[in-house]
Amino acid sequence: MKYIILAAGMGTRLHPYTRNYPKSMLKLGNDKFVLQYTIDCINKLDSNAQIYTVVGFNQDFIREKIKGCEFIENPFYSVTNSIASLWFAKDLLVGPVTIINADVVFEEELWQAIINKNDMSFVCLDSSIKQDGDYNVQVLGDKVVIMSKELKEYFGEYCGVTKLNECDTAILKDEILNMVNDGFYNEWYENAVVQKILNNKMIVRYLDIKEYAWTELDTVNDLFLARKITENKDI
Repeated sequence: MKYIILAAGMGTRLHPYTRNYPKSMLKLGNDKFVLQYTIDCINKLDSNAQIYTVVGFNQDFIREKIKGCEFIENPFYSVTNSIASLWFAKDLLVGPVTIINADVVFEEELWQAIINKNDMSFVCLDSSIKQDGDYNVQVLGDKVVIMSKELKEYFGEYCGVTKLNECDTAILKDEILNMVNDGFYNEWYENAVVQKILNNKMIVRYLDIKEYAWTELDTVNDLFLARKITENKDI
């Protein structure tokens, strides 16, 4: 499986702690960087993993410290969003792919569940979060119907990982190319996924991860939880 980790951003939500490096380069309870922990989990659980990390802000530091992946540069990280990072990785959008926001921390068992689920395209969500979610998902049956920051009612919060089969990867690639060409380079790539769902071009299901330990690094409280999830782990 091919994995693309999006790590180009500046992590401004956690300033001043991320003024010199992105959120993915914060240290965890096992004294590893967030990004290295994710890469090591994937490489441990998927012997055929091909991991690529899109970097931008302070990329020299990341390239020096992080092992186990190949790097792609988004040179316009300061004025773009994740859709542009995937545009720079467009040549990799062939075949099945798992796209990961670099500021999430998942326990090893959750990565195993994601890797084992290969029969359909899906996003990860947490249905235990019904209020104050950052980017949220509404579903109908087993299918995602919309994802947005603006949803007032939703099934769960999106958790920063999207896994696509070969067909849907090609569909997403075309939409990303079209959106960036039309000037929508400051969007989350997930909005391209939503566009294809709304146009009935892509069927996306979900993996509910409410039973697993995970967090997205947006606050110091999240950093504490991330350290708690990974402390005393041998990964």
